Amino acid sequence: MWFKNLQLYRLALPVNLTAESLHQALAKLAFSPSTSMDLQNQGWASPRDNDLLVHTVNGQMLIMLGTEKKLLPASVINQVCKAKATELEEQQGFKPGRKQMKDLKEQVTDELLPRAFSIRRNTWAWIDPLNGWLVVDAASPARADELLKPLLKVVNDVTLYSLRVAQLPASAMTSWLAADEAPAGFSIDQDTELRSAGEDKAAVRYVSHTIDPDDVRRHIAAGKQCTRLAMTWADRISFVLTESLAIKRVTALDVIKENSDSKMQNDEERFDSDFALMTGELNHMLGDLVAALGGEAPQQP
Repeated sequence: MWFKNLQLYRLALPVNLTAESLHQALAKLAFSPSTSMDLQNQGWASPRDNDLLVHTVNGQMLIMLGTEKKLLPASVINQVCKAKATELEEQQGFKPGRKQMKDLKEQVTDELLPRAFSIRRNTWAWIDPLNGWLVVDAASPARADELLKPLLKVVNDVTLYSLRVAQLPASAMTSWLAADEAPAGFSIDQDTELRSAGEDKAAVRYVSHTIDPDDVRRHIAAGKQCTRLAMTWADRISFVLTESLAIKRVTALDVIKENSDSKMQNDEERFDSDFALMTGELNHMLGDLVAALGGEAPQQP
């Protein structure tokens, strides 16, 4: 199993957290199936569908937040409310007032909820207590916050920081493109975005297209900065770095897949092997990326 998107956070060392203590903390907000009257339900679920809320391989921890939400569009509620309001008007001889409409909307919602479809999504997080990483597999900080808020609500003995680096990613990526040279251990791929900081927000995007250094330099001279850059680390992992220090479209390349053990006999062994491989590779890659961005800056909670 490989994370596709990385929202990066730091844990203050030493991390006084064990799998057992984390499991006990998460159990306070364990996921339970929603009732017919719940619009949304959220809680910690077992990553491997067993009784454990923390899955551990080589000291690396994996946790999962489950979210179940009823599909009940506002348009459906409004449509039913409108029909019922018409019936009510015919019965009482005048249009329902504001309070009546509010009560009617609540009544309709209660009636429709038991028949609404439910969707389930899981958000994963990797905790590395040895090196102080907490990484959420989420495409946006807002989605990551959905996991971090309930986590910090039950875990009191850790200090969490947003990752800070000495050089802003946009400045670093722009300088790499201007010099036509990637930092040590990395190569620049064919996807990038340059965006103006001015009011016009003009942007140029290269998608699966060879990046011409002279063309890029002209855009940089015109005031644009690189906000997204596709890169490959050590010919092993490709990804897109963003100006907010998020890492997207993480893909393990063939050299990793070829070196992985394809003779695993069952799903449990294969899952653990993939998780160990992912955490080991990403640990090295993140270390090299932080170094390429000038190292870590002083942290703020």
